[in-house]
Amino acid sequence: MRDLSSLPVTFADIEAAAARIAPFVHRTPVLTSHRLNAILGCEVFFKCENLQRIGAFKARGAHNAVFSLSDEEAARGVVTHSSGNHAAALSLAAGNRGARAYIVMPSNAPKAKVESVRRLGGEIEFCAPTTAAREAAAAAIVAERGATLVHPYDDLKVIAGQGTAALELLAEVPDLDAVVAPVGGGGLMSGTSVAVRGSGAQARLWASEPEQADDAWRSWRSGVRTAGDPPNTIADGLRTTLGENGFVILRALLDDFATVPETAIVSAMRLVWEVLKVVIEPSSAVPVAALLEGRFEARGRKVGVILTGGNVDLDQLPWQDAAR
Repeated sequence: MRDLSSLPVTFADIEAAAARIAPFVHRTPVLTSHRLNAILGCEVFFKCENLQRIGAFKARGAHNAVFSLSDEEAARGVVTHSSGNHAAALSLAAGNRGARAYIVMPSNAPKAKVESVRRLGGEIEFCAPTTAAREAAAAAIVAERGATLVHPYDDLKVIAGQGTAALELLAEVPDLDAVVAPVGGGGLMSGTSVAVRGSGAQARLWASEPEQADDAWRSWRSGVRTAGDPPNTIADGLRTTLGENGFVILRALLDDFATVPETAIVSAMRLVWEVLKVVIEPSSAVPVAALLEGRFEARGRKVGVILTGGNVDLDQLPWQDAAR
């Protein structure tokens, strides 16, 4: 087993998070499909976080962060910047704690995700769709209201919370040969990596990312955290820059990393809708696309895939234009 002692998140942190958030999140199902196994060339077990509360795994990290606050901190509220899923998750978690949630969202955030935040009581402030604008707007709210910043992917409590999905997956399918998830800011894949390694499982750790938002892949390969080209991917949940803590963890623990083109993401998304009969968003389809494209040595292996979310604008499905 690799040494995890120097990493910013520990296996004990993830175990503690699992106990803390258990009253507030779903234990999502793990699904498999003989037909998809035949198409992908491996036995795939889908951890369906698209069926999680608010429709995404982000409910885990947000609840762990919010319920780790002192009563005094919670009384001042929480703030974050997010394109949608973390924003909704933090709004839900804050509501469950009786706290206010201030949410900075980019102006191009999907309509369905904006409506979800509002429905859950989040107080939205829109900004330009850049990392700098998001961070500046959130910092201003912290300074003005004294709210606690809950970073969408680099907060250590958030990372630990996200790792609980992998704990559940391994409890149900303990003999996996590999686990694969998408990378945007790196919170999910980081938590997943610590959970898998800390559990003693022998599964390999594979990360996946869109070619058009590949800063994490570049950083992992070069050993230097760096920004890629401006993200222009259909996978809106992955249009974020790899965080510092995520970079440290992924560099230490990942076995392989692959990127996929936009066409493969759309094909994989449609394939899961048609065959598995569940709704996933484009970000969820990225690891499926990597398997579909043969980017990993997966043939004949048992592979766990974390389907990260299912929040889709049904008026803007990516295959609609082609059908017209």
